[in-house]
Amino acid sequence: MKKVLFMMFAAASFTFASCDSPKENAAEGAAQEVREDGEATADKMEDGADKVEASADSTADKMEDNADKMDAVTPAAAADGAAAPAAH
Repeated sequence: MKKVLFMMFAAASFTFASCDSPKENAAEGAAQEVREDGEATADKMEDGADKVEASADSTADKMEDNADKMDAVTPAAAADGAAAPAAH
């Protein structure tokens, strides 16, 4: 979506370029640089957020796997003669 909007903005800029003064063109160029820098920063932040989410998912998966292993150990311990927890 950003790329489409950027392309539309670029096309509009070229369309009106012949009507602009050099001072206005310089200001628009500076504004475009700010926009591009902002988009690059946002992209980096999104990449970082994706990495954090993936790390959290991985940690949660490991925790769930360990919990499943605990469940698998409990019946085996009861079969070996260990006292099973009393039901309330």
